[in-house]
Amino acid sequence: MSLSDCKYGSNTHTDYTHSLHSLPMAENYGKRPVRTSFDVNTNLDIKWSLRNLRSISKVKVVSFLMGLTLTFLITASYILTWDRKGLLLTPSPYQLRPVVVLTSTAAAEAPSGNDLIAMKLLVKNISSKLEYTPRKVPDEKDVIGTDSNLFSVIPRHFLPGIKSPCWYEEFSSERSTDLYRRNLFTRRSKTFKTVCDHLRTNFQQHLFHSGSKVFRLRCLPYFYIIGQPKCGTTDLFHRLLLHPEVKFNTMKEPHWWTRKRFGYIRFKDGFQESFPVEDYLDLFDLAAQNIQEGISGNSSGDHRTLITGEASASTMWDNQAWSYLPSDREGTEPPFLAQDFIHTIQPGAKILIMLRDPVERLYSDYLYFKMANKSAEDFHQKVVDSVHLFQSCLSERSLRSCVYHTSLSYSMPVRLHLGLYIIFLLDWLTVFNREQILVLRLEDYAANLEVTIKKVFDFLSVGPMSQQGEAALTRRPLSNTRRTADRNLGPMLPATRDFLREFHKPFNHKLASVLDNKAFLWSNT
Repeated sequence: MSLSDCKYGSNTHTDYTHSLHSLPMAENYGKRPVRTSFDVNTNLDIKWSLRNLRSISKVKVVSFLMGLTLTFLITASYILTWDRKGLLLTPSPYQLRPVVVLTSTAAAEAPSGNDLIAMKLLVKNISSKLEYTPRKVPDEKDVIGTDSNLFSVIPRHFLPGIKSPCWYEEFSSERSTDLYRRNLFTRRSKTFKTVCDHLRTNFQQHLFHSGSKVFRLRCLPYFYIIGQPKCGTTDLFHRLLLHPEVKFNTMKEPHWWTRKRFGYIRFKDGFQESFPVEDYLDLFDLAAQNIQEGISGNSSGDHRTLITGEASASTMWDNQAWSYLPSDREGTEPPFLAQDFIHTIQPGAKILIMLRDPVERLYSDYLYFKMANKSAEDFHQKVVDSVHLFQSCLSERSLRSCVYHTSLSYSMPVRLHLGLYIIFLLDWLTVFNREQILVLRLEDYAANLEVTIKKVFDFLSVGPMSQQGEAALTRRPLSNTRRTADRNLGPMLPATRDFLREFHKPFNHKLASVLDNKAFLWSNT
């Protein structure tokens, strides 16, 4: 997504409430009694009673003041404690180690020795938990059993002689009357609706006739740019569209594999309606029609080499939908991942991943998605709170469980887990071969665009571009750049950067080791 700014679960805490019962207040004390005619003994009894009443009143007043003092102390402890989820005197399900917390820029310059020791202990704990057994890949029959319609619509084998994964689907003339009109993507994208209007006008001439039957060509993406958010995926996708073999794409981020097929647009909005696989396939009909022209010989070029793709930046990491679905399975990790379905349907898919320094990615993510009251100090506090919560989860769960835990991800005020790249990459490597996955760094992409783009073209096996095409590609303005108001906020605080670097160090070391590339240490960023 952002390019110009390239420099940059669970166990949710249980909220306990601490209630104090107010002490009884003395009412109408100190009122003088009205003197009347009594005998001596009665008068003495009244005097004794008044003295006793005053002594009782003093006891109650002292009790009230003690209660008021206790209430003040508890309130003060609530304000001063690191964990704002509960009071200092409230029992907590986790015992959290203190971490660096800033209240001002000046306070950020000198973290205490205890803070550094606490972070080193956390990093040591993360390093030990990083050495875990790879997940057990679910059986193919179990994957198919979760969505029988998906696997009935898409065949297990594709047409030979065509680069893209395409097949012929029998077409009923009854469907031509409402073609694309019920597609749920058209309701959320005016651009795609316009494309559908165009597709509808010349749809009939792209049908394939065989005997008495009529077929339409259907295609899946040849490649998937799967992540990560704020790592330049938007810019990469739009530059790829300038290549003549990749240009027939209509939507960058359908988020179908991770969200819409389950009926979710944004999880916070709850279930809405499931987007059928047919609607997803419609996104690639523009490419399918051009490929069909190549098959029919109705085009000047060989369109059988055309490819299509999508770039949903949630595909790499977002598997939250499984926590919303009814299941009799026990466990703290998603039983299926998006890649299980993509691989079962399309084992030869090409996977592109764009990453950046996770420290800078997190700051860019904060600036982009937070709408108000942004500041370097606010970012620091949110980072501290998020690490605090992640540390709590690690005290009870595995590292992988914490990374995928839906409740923890919603509890953390910044999306810390999205920068733990190695956890997601290892899971993708359980189903796809290493040579099917190209991992790029945004820093390299920004520093030398031509070299990085050529690497992508080689990976996708597309031909070289003309000089004119290359010039247009390099001159294209940057996509999704940092807003002026966000740039004016300046960089994160130095202490925040140091704090995050220490936290990410074991994850980056593992990533660099798996990719055999020290550049992914981001030690010189």
